[in-house]
Amino acid sequence: MTTLAFKPKLFSTLRSYDQRQFTTDLLAGIIVGIVALPLAIAFGIASGVTPEKGIITAIVAGLIISVFGGSKVQIGGPTGAFIIIIYGIIQQYGFEGLTIATLMAGVFLIMFGVLHLGTIIKYIPYPIVVGFTSGIALTIFTTQIKDLFGLTMTSVPSDFIEKWVAYIGSFPTIDWWSAAIGIGSVAVIALWPKLAFTNLLRKLPGSLIAIIVMTVVALLLKLYAGVDTIETIGDRFSISNQLPGAQVPSLTWDVIKGLVSPAITIAILGAIESLLSATVADGVIGDRHDSNTELIAQGLANLASPIFGGIPATGAIARTMTNINNGGRSPIAGIVHAAVLLLIFLFLMPLAQYIPMACLAGVLVIVSYNMSGWRSFLSIMKNPKSDVIVLCVTFLLTVVFDLTIAIEVGLICACLLFMRRMAETTDVKVVSDEINPEEEDSDFQMGNLEHLTIPEGVEVYEINGPYFFGAGNKFEEIMGALRHQHPKVRIIRMRKVPFVDSTGIHNLTNLCLMSQAEGIQVVLSGVNDRVQAVLHKAGFDAMLGEENICSHINLALERAKQLV
Repeated sequence: MTTLAFKPKLFSTLRSYDQRQFTTDLLAGIIVGIVALPLAIAFGIASGVTPEKGIITAIVAGLIISVFGGSKVQIGGPTGAFIIIIYGIIQQYGFEGLTIATLMAGVFLIMFGVLHLGTIIKYIPYPIVVGFTSGIALTIFTTQIKDLFGLTMTSVPSDFIEKWVAYIGSFPTIDWWSAAIGIGSVAVIALWPKLAFTNLLRKLPGSLIAIIVMTVVALLLKLYAGVDTIETIGDRFSISNQLPGAQVPSLTWDVIKGLVSPAITIAILGAIESLLSATVADGVIGDRHDSNTELIAQGLANLASPIFGGIPATGAIARTMTNINNGGRSPIAGIVHAAVLLLIFLFLMPLAQYIPMACLAGVLVIVSYNMSGWRSFLSIMKNPKSDVIVLCVTFLLTVVFDLTIAIEVGLICACLLFMRRMAETTDVKVVSDEINPEEEDSDFQMGNLEHLTIPEGVEVYEINGPYFFGAGNKFEEIMGALRHQHPKVRIIRMRKVPFVDSTGIHNLTNLCLMSQAEGIQVVLSGVNDRVQAVLHKAGFDAMLGEENICSHINLALERAKQLV
């Protein structure tokens, strides 16, 4: 019976915690909190909710992930990967539907951790991860064109292609002041690491500098130049710094059934992104996270966040790396980050109404560029054709349809191609006349040379590799091509067969029955203990006869001589 794997890193870290580490964690937490502020606002708005919901998510989920997580340095909160999913769920089911889907995703994540699925999720093929990440990045970029250029549009189509058609048709309505703010924001964020002339300034995120600078510029243009066409957050949303009370939505079975698919998508994406972030962090700090504890913490965070009006959350790679680069080495830094965001929310949130929407669009353009992983995309395009197919299918489905379909179809393609590769690794060959002792492994019982000679009336076939449904068909085809031959004994060597499945057993059974009908006896050679146990459980040895299942080729040849 498996035990519950829940060992938060916070409690083990505190045993050897000292004041020096607290000082570095405090500084790292403050910086990460500042970095998270513009991203939380931008992610909230891009997801189709109010900006304060993005910050509330970063506060609540960030705190819970740091307290209960399986990584020392993981920083949790809203991320760009969820934008498209959240927006789509709100459009179809409303915000209450999103709340229920997030709660369900939290339950699924906890189940993943309790069932020890953390290590399995990390084995999702890399082309799928790159494919849907790049697809999300392109989709996020596409959603920001209207605000980036201040286009006048009554509505923005949800379909990717229709969206670009509408943009092109609306481009004559561009507001050049908004476009200047948006493009200027992109330039400031991109150039800030080179423009910052002190180490302290370099620690400040370019996105925060861009928001401060462009907000001031927009205010000055409005006050002294009469430019009032630059839309701000306050023009679109009413800003509040009041902490929301806990609310649990009403649940019905019909609603739950309808939201299972998006909830699973949120859970799988959250699991992949958080474990990927934790794995990257491990490589930098030389630690090892507990993947199952991390999944349980992610589940708890996604249970708590929607209750307080938040949106789905997961581990954020960029903020986690910012934490590490500034000295954070314990979950205390993540707790400080949440506290900093709470203070900003309570005392500075009303100022967010002056931030230009074009500036936030610029922030998300940079986010989408960083998410795109175009170098990884181009690198995979040079890999085997099967990887390219999985990558392109996942990417195109993410862009044209949605992430749920992309992950499902991508996984199916990856599984089918994996099975094809496995089948190709299994080789079936016919051995004639003699068995070369130099090709045998250490299990071969070296004896006299006559033991290596195949007696007349005996055929020897060797299966190299796993004998599952893909390889079983290949073996059946080879045997079918040789049915015109009528030996007295067929020896099937299975020394290099690590496992056999039901299809393999079925094919072997058919071979034995057809051979017996033709007066041919089948003898198995080199069957390992695991395969023999499977055959015994299936009743195959009783049908063939235990004396015809031999441990090595010497005994099989001796048995064949007796039968001949």
